[in-house]
Amino acid sequence: MYKRVIGIGETVLDILFKDDQPQKAVPGGSAFNSIVSLGRAGVKCAMVTEVGGDHVGDMICRYLGDNGVSSDYVCRHEHAKSHISLAFLDENNDAQYTFYKDYASVALDGALPAFSSDDIVLFGSFFAINPAIRPVVGCLLRDARRVGAWLYYDINFRKTHIADLPDVMANIEENMRLADVVRGSMEDFGYLFGLDDADVIYERVKSYCPTLILTDGAQAIRVYTPDKVTTYDVQKIETVSTVGAGDNFNAGYIYAKIRGTEDPAERIRMAQRWSQDVCRQLGNSISDELVAWLKANERKISAIEK
Repeated sequence: MYKRVIGIGETVLDILFKDDQPQKAVPGGSAFNSIVSLGRAGVKCAMVTEVGGDHVGDMICRYLGDNGVSSDYVCRHEHAKSHISLAFLDENNDAQYTFYKDYASVALDGALPAFSSDDIVLFGSFFAINPAIRPVVGCLLRDARRVGAWLYYDINFRKTHIADLPDVMANIEENMRLADVVRGSMEDFGYLFGLDDADVIYERVKSYCPTLILTDGAQAIRVYTPDKVTTYDVQKIETVSTVGAGDNFNAGYIYAKIRGTEDPAERIRMAQRWSQDVCRQLGNSISDELVAWLKANERKISAIEK
């Protein structure tokens, strides 16, 4: 039984804009959003990341603690600035991002976790392949794999990093080899491999990792394993913001696994529920209403088991 989830990824302060007016500011980042939601749902979590020694860094650390996430592995760079992201929502409430980063602060020289076979490790985005910190991140991932932790890799590769591909492709390939599950979008694989055919994408990925979750925005989700491909429809909903949608899909999937759900369809349904919940609000993590439903549902399951 898995007891802890450790996220490895970047942290930013997300400032959301609609019609060029700021709507909300909240700490974020791909793995960060997932871990915060899991912490809110009562899962034991920790975050491996780095922030500046500024007021924003203080906000981020408080935010983790307020949501039940350990900040023991948050590396503070006292003379650097925390990263900022501006998310501009369009008419469909999809976000276009502009990032402001102090690259002098990109380092992981603080306390790091010791993994066990009871751990789930969630990692991804450029943080997981960045050459500047790859020696540390790569060592962490190999250590987790060696002791039998379960690894979930969310590729989440952005167009702005295409020029970096020659320097990071080996890191992407190693990440896929280390992972138990790879989750990527059609857009990710278009950038990485120039591919737009789902079956061809899996043929490319399966030599590294046999399980691929392939998403495509509002289109159907495909889950590939060596013996089959299963397709799941995506429910159409009215969105307020799509910021954090994929991150919370990951969190919902992991939540189902850590709660002992073996049925792949049930894991995908939980992942979709978490993703849709975030899309209905201006925020990066699951709502109080979903948290309450999860806790009530757990009480019902506990009562039945007794």
